[in-house]
Amino acid sequence: AVLLEMEGNRITLDSLEKGIDNPAFSSLVSPPFLLARVTRAAQCAPANDVFQGEERLDEEAGGPGVESKEEKRGERKGRFSSCCRKALQPAYKAKRFCKAHAKVLKTVVQVLLGVAYMCYFIAACWLNFHRALALVVMTAVVVVFTCWSLLKKQCGAKVLLLLSPLRKCFQKSWPWLKWLVWLALLGGLITWLALDTSRNPEQLISLAGFCFLVLFLFACSKHHGAVSWRAVFWGLGLEFLFGLFVLRTSPGVQAFRWLGDQIQIFLGYTTAGSSFVFGNTLIEEVFAFQTLPIVVFFSCVMSILYYLGAMQWLIVKISWLLQVSMGTTPTETLSVAGNIFVGQTEAPLLIRPYLADMTRSEIHAVMTGGFSTIAGSVMGAYISFGIDAASLIAASVMAAPCALAMSKLVYPEVEESKFKGKASIRLARGEEQNILEAASNGAAASVGLVANIAANLIAFLAVLEFINAALRWFGEMVDIEGLSFQVICSYVLMPVAFLMGADWADSPVVAELLGIKIFLNEFVAYQQLATYKKNRLSGLEEWDGGRKQWISERAESITTFALCGFANLSSIGIMLGGLASMVPHRKGDLASVVLRALLTGICVSMLNACLAGLLHVPTELGDCVTFLSTTNFSSTSYTTYMCCKQLFASSVLENGTLSFTGPWASQADSVLCLTQCCGHYNHTSCTG
Repeated sequence: AVLLEMEGNRITLDSLEKGIDNPAFSSLVSPPFLLARVTRAAQCAPANDVFQGEERLDEEAGGPGVESKEEKRGERKGRFSSCCRKALQPAYKAKRFCKAHAKVLKTVVQVLLGVAYMCYFIAACWLNFHRALALVVMTAVVVVFTCWSLLKKQCGAKVLLLLSPLRKCFQKSWPWLKWLVWLALLGGLITWLALDTSRNPEQLISLAGFCFLVLFLFACSKHHGAVSWRAVFWGLGLEFLFGLFVLRTSPGVQAFRWLGDQIQIFLGYTTAGSSFVFGNTLIEEVFAFQTLPIVVFFSCVMSILYYLGAMQWLIVKISWLLQVSMGTTPTETLSVAGNIFVGQTEAPLLIRPYLADMTRSEIHAVMTGGFSTIAGSVMGAYISFGIDAASLIAASVMAAPCALAMSKLVYPEVEESKFKGKASIRLARGEEQNILEAASNGAAASVGLVANIAANLIAFLAVLEFINAALRWFGEMVDIEGLSFQVICSYVLMPVAFLMGADWADSPVVAELLGIKIFLNEFVAYQQLATYKKNRLSGLEEWDGGRKQWISERAESITTFALCGFANLSSIGIMLGGLASMVPHRKGDLASVVLRALLTGICVSMLNACLAGLLHVPTELGDCVTFLSTTNFSSTSYTTYMCCKQLFASSVLENGTLSFTGPWASQADSVLCLTQCCGHYNHTSCTG
């Protein structure tokens, strides 16, 4: 009776939704309890709960009825899927709408963002234009490149077609016109050098050193008759023009000084992370916790910029300029341009798919670019030492065209390159899925670099101390006191330091740092240069007995440029290991050119140093009378030392009477200033 009653009153979802009672179960359970139980299970609840609830009802009713359990389960799954599809239908419609109108929506979003930025830009300029000057410059650069890209995309072919007659005429006239251009440029350069060096004749020494290094590299050329002089002269010209802009023009000096200040502020944010991990005491007192976290931070930022495509865009623009002007192939040019920002093993990754087919000359250019520059991550560490940030940035950028030019001078192209005439190559991008993964990968990748730096510092400083101890022992055997590796370098490389433009008195110290850079590494050399710079800025005396405590500002600038490069003996293994892992079958070609590339990289850094010496402008000391009359002698500075030195030179002690010459003769407080200077520095005038 129960089964027949159930067959006549079967449960359906429609009847449950309408709240109709099902008398089929009245004999088993009470209707209110049963109705509430089944209704809760049917309201689009999780499918398993509905299935299990109804299966229990079937069991309580004494069997599955006419339909089997499997058929009921399939029917209920279909109903549940239909319910989900109905619920998600608005989302599907929105997705289809966005897909169909993607271009319009993208344009609308871009317009809204552009309007929002324009309002922000106007507000910033209105409130304080001087404060917003950097924002104005960055906005102008972005607008110019954006307009250029749009113009090139929309009208590039038409413009080229219109200019084709002019281009043909120019090509016909170029064989004789180029000589006229070269003569004009040469005449202008000679005139400028004659006028400029007349005020500072010591700059001529740097010019002579520059010419000597170029001739030396030409003498070391693999194929003298195959040298591409276009690449050589254009590379040196671009290096000179960039150096002139950075070191001599007011916009260049101010722009790179501002950029250096911003980088120092930016690197200062490392303290937030390192102080949390290590504590303030360690990061203030321990070198490893003070400097090495900067490498981690900088590596993380570079990885983010690579993920966003900003670094690739910048590298492509620089390589395009070098390729068009110098006539080099896109593969070698792109790698050298990448070396401005990344290290000697990371830059070749940009052209990894093409390394197998590159000629020996192109591989030599890739290696020379790696040896001639430093990575952005370690540049941050050198800036934290106190090395001038603007000089480091300028040195790294100037090294790119010079490295490419000198590479083609030392190892000219004699093979047929597969990439000659190719407009561009495809840049490899990272595999990160989002910006957080890029940041994490960048930080993780820097761990090996930090460990490598720390291990090298420990090893090299220990080896240097051992070498010095051994040399002292050998020297004492023949009554030579104080023999060391630095002393040997100071004598051997002293002529080179002098040719770069350092004063003869500063040349031993510059040569010593240069030797440490070549035979050990540049990290140790920059650390010692930073010590000399701190001594100068703190106003210590120039000589402490027979030992020089600091070098002049000009020598500092020259040394900063000369040390800016990975060209040292330990880098040979790094370079060969990195490139051999990418193209194992070309180990023989790599080994055959690496020593020549190392020599070229060393000379490129020296050429940059010669140019820095040629373009260096001495800092004006100012009015020392006013400065010493108003300064507080509780601490000293470089200006204090130089002004006291000027005061000592103006003092005359005759027959126990002290007098002054020059601007100090009419000053009533000259004796007081002399007394204050004598409290910090020793001079013969102080004994009176």
